[in-house]
Amino acid sequence: MKIRANVTVRGLVQGVNFRYHTRQTAEGLNVNGWVMNLPDGNVSGCFEGEETAVQALIDWCRRGPSAAQVAEVLVERQTFQGEFADFTVRR
Repeated sequence: MKIRANVTVRGLVQGVNFRYHTRQTAEGLNVNGWVMNLPDGNVSGCFEGEETAVQALIDWCRRGPSAAQVAEVLVERQTFQGEFADFTVRR
C-alpha cells in the first residue's frame, strides 16, 4: 500500500548535511517527495511511496547522519497523492 507522510525533524539537523543524506536514503528506498530546512532550525519533508519504504525513511530520520542530534520526529500520515516524480531538496 502506498502512503504519504509529512515529517518535521527537530534538533541539531541543519548544517550537518541532513537534507543531502535524506535524499540519498529516499532514493535508495524508492521514496519520492522533498526535504527542506525551516527558518526555526528544524527540517521538514514530505515522503510518498510504499508504506514500508516510507516508514524506513522515517526511521532513518530518527537517527539522521552521524553529525545530527535528532530530538524529535513528528509524523502526519496522509493519503497517497502520487504528485512527486522524484525526491528533491528544496531551498
